[in-house]
Amino acid sequence: MAEHKRGQGGVVFEDYLPVMAEKLGGDGLIGELCNGFQLLMDQNKGVITFESLKMNSALLGLQGLRDEELLSMLREGDSDGDGALNQMEFCVLMFRLSPDLMEESEVWLEQVLERELMEGMSCM
Repeated sequence: MAEHKRGQGGVVFEDYLPVMAEKLGGDGLIGELCNGFQLLMDQNKGVITFESLKMNSALLGLQGLRDEELLSMLREGDSDGDGALNQMEFCVLMFRLSPDLMEESEVWLEQVLERELMEGMSCM
């Protein structure tokens, strides 16, 4: 989803979400985000924990991130304060980390996420 490189200011992400959105369309992009969530989540808890993120971060090309950077990502996306990311929090975080996609598609994102919620997140 995003490739990282170490720069002078820390980690710089190369944003692939706009390209994925263009190629896959809205439903395809949400499906890929669901797949990403499934890869990173703790299979027993059904959420992304620090431990599951650390263990599986190489799958997203994030193996070089320090523990504090992984914890920062979790804190940034953890809107309910439980210390983990559920599927919705993960999807929202991925969009928030993609400024180009956010600028172009705030309304589109809301519509897709609302529809997914109504359908019961069928990719769970």
